[in-house]
Amino acid sequence: MLDAFADLRPELSEPTAVLLVSAHWESDTVSVTAADTPGLLYDYYGFPEESYQITYPAPGAPDLARDVHARLGSEGLAVRLEFDRGFDHGMFVPLKLLFPDANVPTVQVSLKGSLDPAEHLAIGRALEGLRDHGVMIIGSGLTFHNVELLSPEQAPHERVVAANLDFHEWLDDTLTRSELDEHHRISAMSNWEDAPAARLCHPREEHLLPLHVCVGAARSPATRVVQFDMLGFGVRCYVWSSGADVQAKRSIRSRN
Repeated sequence: MLDAFADLRPELSEPTAVLLVSAHWESDTVSVTAADTPGLLYDYYGFPEESYQITYPAPGAPDLARDVHARLGSEGLAVRLEFDRGFDHGMFVPLKLLFPDANVPTVQVSLKGSLDPAEHLAIGRALEGLRDHGVMIIGSGLTFHNVELLSPEQAPHERVVAANLDFHEWLDDTLTRSELDEHHRISAMSNWEDAPAARLCHPREEHLLPLHVCVGAARSPATRVVQFDMLGFGVRCYVWSSGADVQAKRSIRSRN
């Protein structure tokens, strides 16, 4: 993962802000961090002491939080601003790798406790317009999250590895195939449980749903697939347009 993110980082233009949907925050109502300087929430246990000394002093983005609140509300989605919650490790781990200077204003958005895929696709659609303002939307989860099968001491069974590959080939095809129109792409992601080995890879779907928000916001095929291995299992990151693409679009509009 470190190598994959190191390769990806030079391709990303620095955004005006980051909106990050974390698998590690569920709320009955979609919630958005709105503080000027959120702290860090070490939402894990049993790790070495140094993992609780990690720092990542990225600023919050209260104006963006209010914009997100308005956009979701205008689509009839219940939403609230959170002024006390800090950034969890679903935020500070990937952003420490992608933007190590911690200088990009960031808001974090929760999952909705229903874990309904259609609702999370709708959240993404409501936030699509933020991309025109240079906001990078990041879904922080994992495309394989069966913790009972993850073991640093024992290699996974070949049958399970093959099933994991089947699921990821389905994801690759669904998210990158340009011949697939957006109606069918959205339908496929809404019904992701029908994919091969879906529940083997995700006994509980909270780590997959941040991807649904990105798919809803993108409304287009993914432009790049980043692959890496984790304890013997293949996992993916999907990239749509970069910050440079957004800036180019804005430049073209201004010239016109």
